[in-house]
Amino acid sequence: MSDNQLRLVWIYPDLLSTYGDQGNALVVERRARQRGLDVARLDVRSDQPIPTSGDIYLIGGGEDRPQRLAAERLRRDGHLHRAVENGAIVFSVCAGYQILGHEFINDLGQREPGLGLLDVTSVRGEGERCVGDVLADIDPQLGLPPLTGFENHQGVTHIGPGARPFARTRIGKGNGTGTAPRARSTGPSSARTCTARSSRETRRSPTCC
Repeated sequence: MSDNQLRLVWIYPDLLSTYGDQGNALVVERRARQRGLDVARLDVRSDQPIPTSGDIYLIGGGEDRPQRLAAERLRRDGHLHRAVENGAIVFSVCAGYQILGHEFINDLGQREPGLGLLDVTSVRGEGERCVGDVLADIDPQLGLPPLTGFENHQGVTHIGPGARPFARTRIGKGNGTGTAPRARSTGPSSARTCTARSSRETRRSPTCC
């Protein structure tokens, strides 16, 4: 962040915005402005290069085929890795969250490589789809109140030794293992417009999410 300006980048809204993910961009932008920050928001379509100068990157949810296309283009682009190395924060949900891991199952039923920004691997869960409200207790070291959201997914994400749980699910399924990883790049598999639902967490800081 330079000259009191927050640079917000929404990645691939043409592919990954099935579940009202624009709401996360709107909420972060509004709360930053409420704190006196100037916000420069850039919506990057899938045929455009990812800028490396952003402060916060948002990646939303989508269906299986758009998820595969987004992963392929992000791997070819390579700029999100550079942005994270520069200190940027990546907040992702649903399909975007799975893309940040090592791999996930694509629309062809095959293992699709992710970006490896999170030490997680996503697979398809068995049984009924997880739908409903979620309540999770955030890592006590962060000093934040419980996280709320709404889940609608069937994926299960396994956390590797290089990731630390951000929260543990009290109500609902969450990512299928009862936790959500924490790192410079983070996000829940279950939430949609979660910045609006969890207002107290995001009000702590415009970059808290």
